[in-house]
Amino acid sequence: MRLIEKRFVLLAILGASSMTMFGASIAGNVKGPDGKPFTAAFVTAENTKNKMTVTVLSDGQGRYHINNLPAATYSVQVTHVAYKADPRNGVNLTADGKAAFDFTLATAPVKWGELNTYQGTQLLPKTDKHDLSKEYGDPFFAGCMISCHSYQHRMASTTRNKQGWTTAVKYMRDKIMEGVGGTMTDERVDDYAELLTALFGPNSAKGPDMAAYEKYVRPVDPRALNIAYVEYDFQPDRGQGPWSAVEDKDGMMWIPYYGRGNQVVKLNPNTAELTRYRVSFDETAGIHSAVPADDGSVWFTEVSKGRLARLDPKTGKIQEWDNPPEAGKKNGTHTVRVDGDGNAWSSGGPMISKLDPRTGMWQHFDLGNTYGNVAGHNGDEWFTSFRNDGPIGRVTKDGKLSKFYPPTKGKPQRLQVDENNIVWFSERYGGKIGRFDPETESFKEFTLPGPNPSPYALYIDKQHMIWYSSHEQDTLNRLDPKTGDVIEYPYPHSEVSMREMFMDHTGKIWYASSVNNKVGYWYINN
Repeated sequence: MRLIEKRFVLLAILGASSMTMFGASIAGNVKGPDGKPFTAAFVTAENTKNKMTVTVLSDGQGRYHINNLPAATYSVQVTHVAYKADPRNGVNLTADGKAAFDFTLATAPVKWGELNTYQGTQLLPKTDKHDLSKEYGDPFFAGCMISCHSYQHRMASTTRNKQGWTTAVKYMRDKIMEGVGGTMTDERVDDYAELLTALFGPNSAKGPDMAAYEKYVRPVDPRALNIAYVEYDFQPDRGQGPWSAVEDKDGMMWIPYYGRGNQVVKLNPNTAELTRYRVSFDETAGIHSAVPADDGSVWFTEVSKGRLARLDPKTGKIQEWDNPPEAGKKNGTHTVRVDGDGNAWSSGGPMISKLDPRTGMWQHFDLGNTYGNVAGHNGDEWFTSFRNDGPIGRVTKDGKLSKFYPPTKGKPQRLQVDENNIVWFSERYGGKIGRFDPETESFKEFTLPGPNPSPYALYIDKQHMIWYSSHEQDTLNRLDPKTGDVIEYPYPHSEVSMREMFMDHTGKIWYASSVNNKVGYWYINN
């Protein structure tokens, strides 16, 4: 029997009109050091008991308004890169209470950990061996400093000497990347430790100068100032944080806890109960994806073990299946989906994998480096191949594999299928959102704004807008597929680190920000 750990947190569910509305609010104005209204500052109300936060942006007149707060005690904070303000603590709100606070910002030094990922690649110091703005093919830079997590929280936040960084990189290789870190030789470890010491060692600069930073600051679209984020602390113990959050048929949210977290976590948004289901072993599981099935079970991947696993939430029992090699090729498990017949489909490895849990039989399809994985409305299974010439793969119900190649060699990463069976996908390194029509086998691509727009997580809302996260700009973005227009919404934290998005039954789109240890959703505050 697996250990089931239950932990209760007093979370409050806030949000759009489909949710229960509360009556309390906090409003006010934000001014800059010059006394003028300050636009696009983040204003956050944090419930001091349960750490739930609601964050809005100050508008063009410096005004902010946080609505629909339950009765509680709050801390109100204003944040913006290169500025600071004292928080207002001990704000006691009754059920229909209203509070008003004005803030005046003061200038502050820019820190490495506050920059978005793209800014860091341009501004972090260069060494004789390394220039981060040109090293996207380097396995450490691409795999660790950019893809799995960026530099802000786990690197820039800690000062270590060469020995300390060597220990940290070895831990990543031997523990966090256990089973998949074979390319990290001791020579590479030494090289990367030397680089990190130059960037974040005892004698390193703590951030760029203001003039250099301001060259890479992009203006905020006035249309992006009406977004609100509702977020919850994930309460990690070890591992790389929450990877996504998806609702089951009973309204429960299921969260894979990646790295050495070795857990699948359930959030009950009605009672605010968190239940943790742990695997039976201590080695790194690398639980990268978790989705509920129609029968009430929850499927998840153990990337580091090359397994698919199924959890019975009623008993806490976990059943695991090793993905066998095919034609001498070792197969992995990355992202899992369950079809209408109860079969589990997995991306990852040199082949697509399909498991029939009733027989334990596997079937493999010859498409490598698959990443995203989603079911179409007609029973087709769709995959992205995360490589330069990466095709979009389709496996039909009769087992036929087809490959379709986008015009741009942009490493397709995540994908969704809309109600008309049109496939939408993010081209992470191509800076585009792609559209594929299976009937005509034709592609259309939308070029995204900004340097390195790096689209990653992707979802389609009820208004048919395409939402995506920018992994390097640290923004949440909305593409209008009719016009190609994009609104870039600032995100309250550096390192957005959104992997997948899922819609709940009310229409809210949920995400996890793994490095920030946040699970949440957003809504437009009209």
